Amino acid sequence: MELAERMTHTSKRVTDRFFTKLRKEFTDEELVELSAIIAYENFRSKFNPVFGIEANGLCHIPAVQEMAATATEKLH
Repeated sequence: MELAERMTHTSKRVTDRFFTKLRKEFTDEELVELSAIIAYENFRSKFNPVFGIEANGLCHIPAVQEMAATATEKLH
């Protein structure tokens, strides 16, 4: 959990000391996989709302198109 917090909050860092602590519990391969999953979830938390993708993971294309059209109108 602490790794996820350090990767998610910009005021926190994954320091060398913390990484050494992680390597006592996880292999390098496990750390790569865990970090990739955390990074992907962070990506999705920022990307999905732009397209109206709700927590259920379903994207209804007509709704996305309608929101995009509304957003485009506001820009012009």
